[in-house]
Amino acid sequence: MDWRIRFGALALIWGCSFLFIKLGTDGFPPLYVSFGRMFFGAAVLVTMLAVKRERLPRAARTWAHLAVAAVLLNALPFTLFAYAELRIPSTLAGICNATTPLWGMLLSLVALSEDRPTRRRFAGLAIGFAGVLTVLGAWQGFSGQDAAGTVMALAASASYAVGWIYVRRTLADTGDSNLSKSGAQLLLGTAQLAVVAPVFAPVPTSFPAVPLLAVFALGALGTGLAFLVQYGLVAEVGPTTATMITYLVPVVATIAGVAFLGEALSWNTPVGALIVLAGAALTQSKAQSKARSRSRSKDEEHSKA
Repeated sequence: MDWRIRFGALALIWGCSFLFIKLGTDGFPPLYVSFGRMFFGAAVLVTMLAVKRERLPRAARTWAHLAVAAVLLNALPFTLFAYAELRIPSTLAGICNATTPLWGMLLSLVALSEDRPTRRRFAGLAIGFAGVLTVLGAWQGFSGQDAAGTVMALAASASYAVGWIYVRRTLADTGDSNLSKSGAQLLLGTAQLAVVAPVFAPVPTSFPAVPLLAVFALGALGTGLAFLVQYGLVAEVGPTTATMITYLVPVVATIAGVAFLGEALSWNTPVGALIVLAGAALTQSKAQSKARSRSRSKDEEHSKA
């Protein structure tokens, strides 16, 4: 299948994840929406591990780091987004998700010395922040959006950024495949939520069809299958092109929220989203330039061989 088709499918799946979260929370507490998402996602990856006859990581140190990654990249942000969507539209949650590169750039000031921001990326951060203020209607005193829900969605996006920095620093050279590490990570996240969910939320006693199907789609498609598609894209077209999906996800989330949930859309939401995406693109410009340079160097080495 052509990579462009897979690229579009992945953007569609991830963009619709916010719709699935909203539908899932109509029938289940947020913690169980996150648990179901992790469970079904882990089932897909473990099945693929069995098909490919790959093993889970063996080193205890790797499992310890993966446990932290499971909190930062899965259990915590998944749960925060689910709680956020009890209070805010799925469209706003999808737009907040697009701030992850902005958080990553901000955190790189102290966390990644090899990735220091340039003036251009500082400008991207400022533009992105202006976009967030536009989405929230700052000139109206933020009266148009639920503050707590928005903070939770932004915190979830920040957690992704922290998690990826942690993974880059601790899990880059373990010798295990991405599929193996991701399968273990989702298994750990599932176990974490299996312990936490019953403590803080009542165990579901009924399983309405639409919310259950939404959680299944969220896990099997948005968490399990999406990883496999993304992994293939990165291998085929490189990380720079593959990560461009980030800029399509809020577009799909907005269309899905308006079309299927009837969510209201004022002018400042799409305008602010475009400003956020422009800022995010600027913050990534240096990293993308380096990635292209590395890719060209590799191509030149292959051509000389």
